Amino acid sequence: MITFTNVTKMYGDNVGLENASVNIDKGDFVFLVGPSGAGKSTFIKLILKEIDADSGRIQIGDFVVTDLPNRLVPQLRRKIGIVFQDFRLLPKKTVFENVAFAMEIMHKSRRQIRKRVPQVLSLVGIADMAKRYPQELSAGEQQRVAIARAIINNPKVLIADEPTGNLDPDTAAGIMDLLDEINMTGTTILMVTHAKDIVDRMNKRVIAIESGHIVRDDYGQYGYEEDGTYREEVFADE
Repeated sequence: MITFTNVTKMYGDNVGLENASVNIDKGDFVFLVGPSGAGKSTFIKLILKEIDADSGRIQIGDFVVTDLPNRLVPQLRRKIGIVFQDFRLLPKKTVFENVAFAMEIMHKSRRQIRKRVPQVLSLVGIADMAKRYPQELSAGEQQRVAIARAIINNPKVLIADEPTGNLDPDTAAGIMDLLDEINMTGTTILMVTHAKDIVDRMNKRVIAIESGHIVRDDYGQYGYEEDGTYREEVFADE
């Protein structure tokens, strides 16, 4: 589903990613971790073709991203849903309208929208909030709207960029349970996070990046102290 082969991206003399190779299969749930500035954002931007690799090969499903002409980039991005830390909801649109908007830009019919949106709102647990506006919702509810919007068009891959960063622990746990449910439907999930407690609790696959290099790819705990110190001893399979 997502394959990096010897991928390098430099920013002048600074390493964004260097000789990185990784394969994420369809249906995987992967945490992308590492200190600030390690290369996580570069990894995501390369997937979305927001930036181009200097060398190597990137393939997302049937798309060879490194060879993809700009006119086909929108087709690639239609296969990818994205959830952000700051929700990015449209304040003057209701919950229903926020989620429907993602279908409208894909030129879906009104009939398809009327059928699909309630289904997804129910899936994420906010079916009764369709007529509310973002400012009337809690942070956790807003994130559920953002997730609904991200999955409304059945993406093959869901990228979650610090989706629990603005949430309290209990609300964050609920969001993670929801992402786990979505993953069980076959959606590949790549989640960028610094949340050690979440990574440790979920016990999923963890890819760690440090100074532009992939230093770990296995299952287990988060592996970094609060100060960014790397603790190799926690990386063994449990």
